[in-house]
Amino acid sequence: MAVLRAWTFRAQGEPMVEEQRTEIPARGEVIVKVAGCGICHTDLGYCYDGVPTRKALPLTLGHEISGVVVECGPGAEEWEGRAVVVPAVMPCGSCDACASGHGSICPKQIFPGNDVHGGFATHVRVPALGLCPVPDLADPRKNPAGIDLASLAVLADAVTTPYQAIERAKLGPGDLAVVVGAGGVGGYAVQIAAARGATVAAIDIDAGKLALAAQHGAALTLRADELDFKAIRNAVRGLAKDHGIPSYRWNLFECSGTTAGQNTAFSLVEHGSHLWVVGFTAKKLELRLSNLMAFDATASGNWGCLPELYPAALELVLSGKVALLPFTEKRPLSSINQSFADVHAHKASRRIVLVPQA
Repeated sequence: MAVLRAWTFRAQGEPMVEEQRTEIPARGEVIVKVAGCGICHTDLGYCYDGVPTRKALPLTLGHEISGVVVECGPGAEEWEGRAVVVPAVMPCGSCDACASGHGSICPKQIFPGNDVHGGFATHVRVPALGLCPVPDLADPRKNPAGIDLASLAVLADAVTTPYQAIERAKLGPGDLAVVVGAGGVGGYAVQIAAARGATVAAIDIDAGKLALAAQHGAALTLRADELDFKAIRNAVRGLAKDHGIPSYRWNLFECSGTTAGQNTAFSLVEHGSHLWVVGFTAKKLELRLSNLMAFDATASGNWGCLPELYPAALELVLSGKVALLPFTEKRPLSSINQSFADVHAHKASRRIVLVPQA
């Protein structure tokens, strides 16, 4: 049995409060002592935009979790003492959807901070199935980039969600990746696409985020607040022409989770191109879907990342091919209400990882 401290979300517009409770792992479950938990824009949707959680409130939010397994239920004993990243989407592994390779839409999936209590706490209780083991970070041969366990929390959504979209796109040399929204998820999308050999364009309204994107793989950066759609489209076409990339090898990754970003991404659809919707917004957008028909183009959604893809994404991070530290900021868990307010007010330029205090 674990006695833990957790920050509880009770109602929209109210500050989260720290409470104490106990957790006992059932069969196939573990208790993870949280090293870090990242703040995602999905969390903001629950707090500020009225997006409902699947588990009724009160609820502890947080789905970007890393830590160490400190207690195991029956059947999960092999995880005792292991450092792990907890996937943001945890399929059951046994239903028809999982058996057919569609674990991302598993009807029994567990989403920490949505279906069950999440990681804005000292400990979290989750299924053992799908946990991503983390090697000995003290060994420079296994961790040449020098990443700490708390920072690895962002693997559990910000890194792996675009990783899955890019994996599905089969992105590689000779392809164009256009990332709309270069902060958070988009910052990692730029790096993953570049690591796979694609030519990358990044679009955002934040000069600082675009500067980081340029340092980490973007061949072209564009300010969406300074250019109209036509200018952006012409610049992307020019990049593709310079590299000899036909439009059917364009992949557009909408990572901003804003209506403006989604509108920009859709405006860039060309003949045979593929639009991947990675970011989330609860707001509606009016589009002319006939563009997909006229251009014989494709649009796909991407929900989370299958746990079996996590080890490959982790290797990109530990090897240094995808940088975390320039894109993250660690703060104490006790700062949760102020940190949420800062992210909501766009005062945080990096992904905030909240770290429980001893």
